Amino acid sequence: MALKTRNVLVSQPQPDEKSPYFGIAEKYGLNMEFRPLIKVEALSARDFRQQRISILDYSAVVFTARTAIEHFFDLCKELRVTIPETMKYFCTTDSVANYLQKYIVYRKRKIFYGLSGKTEDLMAIISKHPKETYLVPVSDTHKNDLFVLLDAKKIKYSKAVMFRTVSNDFPAGAMFDYDMLLFFSPQGIASLLKNFPDFKQDDTRIGCFGSATAKAVTEAGLRLDFEAPTAEAPSMPAALELYLKRELEAGAGKDGD
Repeated sequence: MALKTRNVLVSQPQPDEKSPYFGIAEKYGLNMEFRPLIKVEALSARDFRQQRISILDYSAVVFTARTAIEHFFDLCKELRVTIPETMKYFCTTDSVANYLQKYIVYRKRKIFYGLSGKTEDLMAIISKHPKETYLVPVSDTHKNDLFVLLDAKKIKYSKAVMFRTVSNDFPAGAMFDYDMLLFFSPQGIASLLKNFPDFKQDDTRIGCFGSATAKAVTEAGLRLDFEAPTAEAPSMPAALELYLKRELEAGAGKDGD
């Protein structure tokens, strides 16, 4: 039984050759295209100063994505702020935490991360450190359930806008013919609808990463076919392969009827 899914759009930059996406594409005979639907622009030091936030007033930083790490340290460099070794770092996943090695000596820092990738998991760790004062780098269009949970626990924190997220526009008349779309942020959904206002989902499958992205899919009136992270699929590649396996099994069952 052949898969109905053939052409897949992964709305992220193309990863290196070690990415599991390539193994999945080869195993299932997929045409996989990597194309970000959004792009990130750095906030200038001048614009950041208007928020009247002093980074050194905080004892901990919360990172929900690699992009936040990049812009945090780049902005610190531009501001000539030296982060003390006592700073604690809280990350959504181990992969986000490992990305810190690009900027700090990992083994000499206090770094904490969630195991599931879910906001509640990260919040459980933060709750064990209630006396810290947290800084959360975000984009100008952030949508994150973390702040609701922080407020509920009366954790001291500040949101710091450090980068802007804008639509990565497609050329006029560009074709958009995919069997599956994979999204990683609510802004990706907004970009899809901006670039293709007449988009009709029909049989196009949609997968997403994170609860905020899932919420954006349903609020846009679209059907969400699968989501990560879950216990079975902690990453988007794992969720994609699980979906493809189930699609094959469902097709095989129909052939046997």
